[in-house]
Amino acid sequence: MKLILIMATLIAGMSGPAGTVYDFKVDGLTGGKIDLSQYKGKKILIVNTASKCGYTPQYKELEELYEKYKDKVVVIGFPANNFLWQEPGTNSEIAEFCTKNYSVTFPMAAKISVKGKDMHPLFKWLIEQPNPDFTGGIKWNFEKFLLDENGKLIHRYRSAVNPMSEKITKNF
Repeated sequence: MKLILIMATLIAGMSGPAGTVYDFKVDGLTGGKIDLSQYKGKKILIVNTASKCGYTPQYKELEELYEKYKDKVVVIGFPANNFLWQEPGTNSEIAEFCTKNYSVTFPMAAKISVKGKDMHPLFKWLIEQPNPDFTGGIKWNFEKFLLDENGKLIHRYRSAVNPMSEKITKNF
């Protein structure tokens, strides 16, 4: 019986969530992989995005933030269709929309799910991380997760916080 418990613990540990954000690799919007370990030493702002949301104009400020502080922070967008089907497009349609309408140059991941049974493991990990703001599920598009240079979640921001607001930029 003791051996079964030990084996179950080991198996659970192997299939459990990653230890740090740097353990994650995600599919890129236009192909390839985004290996989050390549951003060690920089802050990372992770944002779940959608093309047909009232907050979609935040793409402009996300790009502005990325350009202004790119030596200190990387912005990574994660398109998701979890809230009122506001991201119905394919990866290529999303890429075209972001480039054409907002001149997005920051990394964008392939479309994922940020809640529910099919929630991407990165977002499952993010919502469980301690931070001084709040924990728990994502409530809407354009929620933001700020990680420090060591991959530790230091702040979470709800959708209404604009990317260029002092709440965010004071961290750079």
